[in-house]
Amino acid sequence: MRDAAFACFGVAAAAGLALVALSGAWWLLAVGALSIVAAWYYTGGKHPYGYAGLGEVFVFVFFGLVAVLGTAYVQTGRAGWPAPAAAVAIGALACAILVANNLRDVPTDAVAGKRTLAVRLGARRTRGLFAGLVAVGFAAALAPVAQHPGVLLVLPALALAVRPVRTVLSGAGGRDLVPVLRDAGLLELAVGALLGIGLAL
Repeated sequence: MRDAAFACFGVAAAAGLALVALSGAWWLLAVGALSIVAAWYYTGGKHPYGYAGLGEVFVFVFFGLVAVLGTAYVQTGRAGWPAPAAAVAIGALACAILVANNLRDVPTDAVAGKRTLAVRLGARRTRGLFAGLVAVGFAAALAPVAQHPGVLLVLPALALAVRPVRTVLSGAGGRDLVPVLRDAGLLELAVGALLGIGLAL
């Protein structure tokens, strides 16, 4: 697993270097290096922050803000509005996936001493957090509607949110939450794709 992780880091670093060279923004090398460090110490090292209740914070920052704003910058040379709204939308939905995963693992993580955010909050509040993150994702995606009416294309993706939110709020646990991971992933994919198309239009 360690070798596979380093192989993935190597591929990512090579692709990132190519993007930096094409964009001419060499300062992004520091962002890439920081991203690799953050990825490794999520569950690596002596004190992985993913087991200290900080996983959602870093997922929001790196899967949302850094990923989306960085993508916007290397393609357009700027990351102004509506890129921040898109970054918050994608970051919130990425966090929702992690929250569902950690909710599923609350009993075993608590026994193993892993103090994830779900363990710290407890199952009931974690379920509310999941629903809240999905709501924030849609609110952020639709925030630029005045300047970019095309973002309304995101609305049909609401149908994909019904099943995972209903399952989580119903009190499902353990293996019953595994389909939520799939559904939440498909939801993030749909919102990202539709938001991208809407902004392009």
